[in-house]
Amino acid sequence: MTSEADRIRVDVWLWRARFAKTRAVATDLISAGGVRLMRDGQTRRLEKSSATVIAGDVLVFSQPNGLRTVEVLALGARRGPPAEARTLYRDLGAHLHVEPDPLA
Repeated sequence: MTSEADRIRVDVWLWRARFAKTRAVATDLISAGGVRLMRDGQTRRLEKSSATVIAGDVLVFSQPNGLRTVEVLALGARRGPPAEARTLYRDLGAHLHVEPDPLA
């Protein structure tokens, strides 16, 4: 079992990792059903921004250009510069949405 110090709200983590410009944007993304959490072989759609993440979790969420899959490596203590934010996750790949070429 992990302690409270080993957990963080998913909206705060998305903001600290710079996937959301504000916590409100992160909350809207979660409330719209745009975030999935994979933990211990189970996948679930997050419905509340108060859901917590721990190191080792995998998040799949939508971005303007498609889906993003990241593994949570660290929780972070603050919203730092982009270089610091990149240390919080490992990118497992972006599933880009490609618009069909109307000329093809």
